[in-house]
Amino acid sequence: MSRSVTAVYSGTFDPITLGHEDVVYRAAQMFDKVVVAVAAAHHKKTLFSLDERLALAKDVTQDLGNVEVVSFTGLLCDFVHSQGARVIVRGLRSVTDYDYETQMAGMNRHLAPEVDTIFLHTSASVQHISSTLVREISTLGGKVDGLVSPAVLKALQAKR
Repeated sequence: MSRSVTAVYSGTFDPITLGHEDVVYRAAQMFDKVVVAVAAAHHKKTLFSLDERLALAKDVTQDLGNVEVVSFTGLLCDFVHSQGARVIVRGLRSVTDYDYETQMAGMNRHLAPEVDTIFLHTSASVQHISSTLVREISTLGGKVDGLVSPAVLKALQAKR
């Protein structure tokens, strides 16, 4: 008898990019359920409100029947437990990401030994994309289509 496996993919998603979408779509093929956990990020100044980030994440994942988008606050491992999940999914673009994510995975393992962190390398076509760069380029009037979905592009243009 096999158990259903739920994975959590967390982030600020300010905004959600094609890189994030790449990770979500691939995780959705690997796990029975994927919870996209949009961090409230009270410690960060975000371009988009939590409600806007939730709406955009829901928009880009609407075709995935096994993906749920919700917000969370507090420790990720506590949220993972609340979802009945056993896996944290993290996307990796570079060695810099790897160093940071390995440290976070170690801390999450310390706090929740029964939860595993799985790293997915982003596809080569989206490896260069980061929310920070998308925000900066868009704010300065640069071209960000091809980095985000059409809905996110429209939302970014409305923020200019």
